[in-house]
Amino acid sequence: MIRWFVLLFLLAAACAQTAPSSAAAKQQLLWEKLESTINDVDRNLDGVLGVAVLDLSSGKKSMLHADEVFPQASSIKIAVLAELYRQAQAGKLKLTDLYTVQASDLVPDSDIMGGLTPGVTRITLRDLATMMVAVSDNSATNVLIDRVGMENVNALMDSLGLSHTRLRRKMMDLKAAGEGKENISTPAQMMALLEALYRGKVLNKEMTDDFFKMLSTHKGSFIPRDLPEGLRIANKPGELEGVRNDSGVVFVENRPYVICAMTTYLRHERDGEEAIAKISAAAYLMFDRLARASEYGRVVSPGNSGR
Repeated sequence: MIRWFVLLFLLAAACAQTAPSSAAAKQQLLWEKLESTINDVDRNLDGVLGVAVLDLSSGKKSMLHADEVFPQASSIKIAVLAELYRQAQAGKLKLTDLYTVQASDLVPDSDIMGGLTPGVTRITLRDLATMMVAVSDNSATNVLIDRVGMENVNALMDSLGLSHTRLRRKMMDLKAAGEGKENISTPAQMMALLEALYRGKVLNKEMTDDFFKMLSTHKGSFIPRDLPEGLRIANKPGELEGVRNDSGVVFVENRPYVICAMTTYLRHERDGEEAIAKISAAAYLMFDRLARASEYGRVVSPGNSGR
């Protein structure tokens, strides 16, 4: 009788271990399919692609050329925004501090600042940040860079171990760009920056929440292009000749993730945009299923049949 009891106990223990192991194996297959899609996009792209995807729930990652350095274009504004919020938290400035627009501020691609009245219009630092994020206003960005200090942005990156993430010039400074002073990062380091911000390693909870609220401001970009309307996405795209990037956090309920996709040496910029959108859609489809499925893969949605 005792032998049967021991045998039954061992069988039950084995079964209890099998289900999670089987679930992990099936989920690993989903990750492999995502990586296969990323590799297919890479093979078909006439240019260079780098990708980093991080599951913020499990810590699992998918990386392709993730340590390669890419020009960031406007995606570097994530680092500028982070330093702005860090200084606000430290009391060095207030997001409600006022700034009077100057004619000398204006540079190309400044859709909002260009329409304001120099010497008269007064706006807050939060207003400038909103312009920087929502419409990528370059004049607003340059004012913020002057306010927080380029060296302080880079010091923040150094404090996080992100030595290849660098703000080297202001927006539309073609002379500096021609001298090789490019704003740069890697998919892995931009992913690490967003993870550090998400996990509260840079800002306190109140400032972290406000930071991601700001970064979630609706904007034209590539990560959300084929994702559901209403899905919260905190991202910042970047565009230069031959370059298309997008980095952000996608807040899938119960399964948020970071995705950073960067392209350069593009023959056609639209191909880079489509590559990022395709990878983003594939990542979302996987994380959405992981968020809603049981350990056996059964997904239950509203109106789902009980059959």
